[in-house]
Amino acid sequence: MGYLNPLDSSFLQMESERTPMHVAGLMVFQLPEDAGPTYLGDLFEAIRTSDVNLYPFNCKLKEGSVLGLGASWEQDEDIDIDYHVRHSALPYPGGEKELGVLVARLHSHPIDLSRPPWEFHLIEGLENNRFALYSKTHHSAIDGMGAMGMITRWLSEDSKAENGYAPWATTSGYKEKASKKGPGKNALTRAIEAAREQLNATAELSKAVYHMSKPSENPEGGISSAMNTPKTRFNVKITPQRRVATQLYDVARFKALSKATGATINDVALSVIGAATRRYLMELDALPENPLVASIPIALPRPDGKPGNAVAGFVCPLETDKADLEERVRTINAVTSRTKNQLQGMSLKALNQFSYMGVAPLMLSQMSGVGKMIPPLFNLVVSNVVAPQKKLYLKGAELEALYPISLLFDGYALNVTIVGYSDKVAMGFVGCRAATPSLQRLAVYTGEALAELEQKVLNKN
Repeated sequence: MGYLNPLDSSFLQMESERTPMHVAGLMVFQLPEDAGPTYLGDLFEAIRTSDVNLYPFNCKLKEGSVLGLGASWEQDEDIDIDYHVRHSALPYPGGEKELGVLVARLHSHPIDLSRPPWEFHLIEGLENNRFALYSKTHHSAIDGMGAMGMITRWLSEDSKAENGYAPWATTSGYKEKASKKGPGKNALTRAIEAAREQLNATAELSKAVYHMSKPSENPEGGISSAMNTPKTRFNVKITPQRRVATQLYDVARFKALSKATGATINDVALSVIGAATRRYLMELDALPENPLVASIPIALPRPDGKPGNAVAGFVCPLETDKADLEERVRTINAVTSRTKNQLQGMSLKALNQFSYMGVAPLMLSQMSGVGKMIPPLFNLVVSNVVAPQKKLYLKGAELEALYPISLLFDGYALNVTIVGYSDKVAMGFVGCRAATPSLQRLAVYTGEALAELEQKVLNKN
């Protein structure tokens, strides 16, 4: 059906029992006012019996290709839907704590790569007349933007829409099509042209990296920050178990701070996470002298529209060595603005090479087992996924919040992903259970840091 690109294949090669390479989303819905006692049972049955016809959800890895660079998908003609789609109920009372415990347990288990690489869980019993959906997919099959596109096609802006089917049953996603082109160029000509393009991209990348790494051109940090990354309790050999925490805020608060500081909403969110992480590590008597460094993935264009991964990234200091929240915002804004401008000036092929360059140290660390001997290039991952700005519905149930739950790498035990949906900003935290005690405390501290920044920036006399 389709070969995996090198970046997709890298997530297969990094898969292990301690570091499962799946990404997930937790969606919380409000039951419709007129929902009857069988609403959730009927919804589950409709989802369970939907046709699996969206590529690559109807595919499994071709036998013998799981760890190889030539991995490819092949259609699974005998999908065991009852393995992939499951119905759970929270113990009473079904609060956020009980939901977090269940999701952390579900997120800790690797995906069975002999099957189509995804699971889907409907969770009932959530307080205040709500329910949740937890969906996880191997990162080799999809990235954050691809998952968001699938959700957008699946859910509806119409609260009356009868869209009670499964996301993998939608037919508006990518489908492989037979080529209508003629014979075209011969294989040798194509190979020569491809080699020439890659050589040009390499030269372009080398020039860009040279300028991105010069301290004189990047005084606040950037690539050079990776060379001074401190070792923290997040940079350890991780265990298989996970902790999950979530926070939800009004986007208006971030917009007000963005307007007042001249920074982006994402910069404000990064600053708040930096302040919360500083406090969290101080309480654990584990705050290093040098500032923590965050790895920040960014989505790349998808000219072919295919699923899979199209992402590059950069690093940014979080100024955790300083208490001043305003200074943190200024520094982060300077680094992110300059680096994004530098990346936007690169061709897509050079950006793809840049993404492979970034994932190579992670692959080396994961596959060789020498992670503890390699100095960390960053301390945690903070990513952002763009979601629809209008309310979405599933068979009349309003999507209240969408929390991304990402993966961890050996030596990198904390990941935070931010989603702006409708009038809210959601933060999903996932950490190694051993390395991030009381992870919910770190999540809560982001709210207190947000309030402190508002007090300092918006309430000046």
